[in-house]
Amino acid sequence: MKIVIASLLASVAASSVLASPAAAQHAGHSPAEPQQSAEAQADAKTKCEAEAERHRAMGHPVTERACERAARPEAVMDHSTMDHSTMPHGSMTAQDGRSGMETPMEQTGQESGQANHGAMNHGDMPMTQGQPVMTMPMGQSGQEAGQMDHSRMNHGAMPQDQTAQGEMDHGQMQDDPAPGQAMQNMQGMDHSAMQMDSGPEIPLLPPPPEAGSGPARAAVSIWGEEAMNEARSELIRDTDGGMRFWLQGDRLEYRAREGADGYLWDIQGYYGGDIDKFWFKSEGEGSFGEPVEGAEVQALWSRAIAPFFDFQAGVRQDLTGPERTHAVIGIQGLMPYRFEVDAAAFVSTKGDVTARIEGELDQRITQRLILQPRAELALSAQDIPELGISAGLDRIEAGLRLRYEFAREFAPYVGVSQEWRIGDSADYARAVGDDPSVTNYVVGLRFWF
Repeated sequence: MKIVIASLLASVAASSVLASPAAAQHAGHSPAEPQQSAEAQADAKTKCEAEAERHRAMGHPVTERACERAARPEAVMDHSTMDHSTMPHGSMTAQDGRSGMETPMEQTGQESGQANHGAMNHGDMPMTQGQPVMTMPMGQSGQEAGQMDHSRMNHGAMPQDQTAQGEMDHGQMQDDPAPGQAMQNMQGMDHSAMQMDSGPEIPLLPPPPEAGSGPARAAVSIWGEEAMNEARSELIRDTDGGMRFWLQGDRLEYRAREGADGYLWDIQGYYGGDIDKFWFKSEGEGSFGEPVEGAEVQALWSRAIAPFFDFQAGVRQDLTGPERTHAVIGIQGLMPYRFEVDAAAFVSTKGDVTARIEGELDQRITQRLILQPRAELALSAQDIPELGISAGLDRIEAGLRLRYEFAREFAPYVGVSQEWRIGDSADYARAVGDDPSVTNYVVGLRFWF
């Protein structure tokens, strides 16, 4: 009895050993994936030929033997869950429930489930056949392949000079042992330079002869000759140094001070072009109820000597006191940091030499609210008692004005101004009953057009 039982156990063990290679060979096969029958193969070939005809109609080169079945038995793999959204081949999707990717089973003991292609690089795989069959021989005995994930496959670099669908040979694919690292590396890739094969480059040719055959003034046909002549004239006036007129009331103000309140005007302007201009200036001040203390007008020729500076020369006429006429020479312009400067020297018909320097700076608090500090110095080469002027520094005036530009051309302002008479000039002022130091609270208007 023991001998019979031992014989039976030995037979069972021998059968298990003999059957294990075949079991291992088919371990990864799903019951839903049987080997194709002859009828299924014929149906697949028919569909392949129809797909090949469609690609030939689209201009893709498809070989006549593209639908011939491989000689080796192949197991069909389900690619319905694959992500081929980034593939530029419209027919690479699983349209009939399967993609046609086949994996031959070549060695004993190899498990063929669903392969993990997460780290595969398909950039160099050509599409050479008409049927989208992808053959992937399994490498070594016992190698396990997980679920196939094509989400990280690079199908963008597949060359298009071959057929759009074909047998894809995965034999040269290399499995990346670290798919996460491959994905990290792909995040830094520059895809901007990737492009499909667009054939020869378009040559750079000169423009055709008819490109310059149109009318020289084509806008006339649209707007008319009269409208275009007017537009050209305006352009010339604005940009090529045409003659222009400009007038500015820099200071027109009421002065509240101790004693009699006063007034002041300071107006200037020009007519001319960018290089040569005729300048005119007028200044004066006084107290209400009294004769005008001082008034003058200037007529100057101005010549641009720098982008922001003019040289000026002309005459000045005093309108009050002992009438005098002066020759004028000076400069006016914009210094660095936007300081506006007006400096002039005067030589009177009596031989008196005087000078005046004015400077101001616009400090923008906002686009419309502007604070302007201003200073003026008067100098003389000699004493002029009849005018109340002493040699050297005769007078200093400093002020601060805050204006608001309702428009660039119209800006009222308020401020304060302080005047000092220096040296003998202070004595001259006291002699006629004037205060050598006067504080003025001013309200005024600045305009230009």
